[in-house]
Amino acid sequence: MQQAYELLVNINFWTLVAQICNLLILTHFIRKFLFKPVQEIMAKRKAETEAIYTDAEKANADANAMKAEYEQNMATARQQAAEIVQNATHTAQLRGDEIVNEAKNTAAELKSKAEADIAQERKKAVNEIKNEIGGIAMSIAGKVVERELNAKDHEALIEEFIQDVGDAS
Repeated sequence: MQQAYELLVNINFWTLVAQICNLLILTHFIRKFLFKPVQEIMAKRKAETEAIYTDAEKANADANAMKAEYEQNMATARQQAAEIVQNATHTAQLRGDEIVNEAKNTAAELKSKAEADIAQERKKAVNEIKNEIGGIAMSIAGKVVERELNAKDHEALIEEFIQDVGDAS
């Protein structure tokens, strides 16, 4: 029995040594063929994740920069639009004043021309009246020369002259 016990212990010892060797070999293969590739895959995924986060942060920064530029452009556009409206209003006001001044000048020219025409017509009418009065005076003088006047004839001539002047006007 002792021999059997020694044989059993001997077998158990070699079994234990074989199991330990198998465990070391298995550990070595697992480490070489499983852990290293898994660690490489995890490192790649970590690098990809960090790259994605970096790209996202960069895209966010770019978006914020574009937003700021857009807001700046919009502010500039609003300012330019306000300046254009102000310039257009100013130009319209100047053009309106210019039109009013032209109208005033035209009205003044028409008024002065009308006044000159009226003055000329007045002179013409006065000259015509002078000519008629001269003609009437000549006819009165001719009648006076033809006859001698007394007070009644004199009054009759004056009345006739007044009637002729009234009819002529």
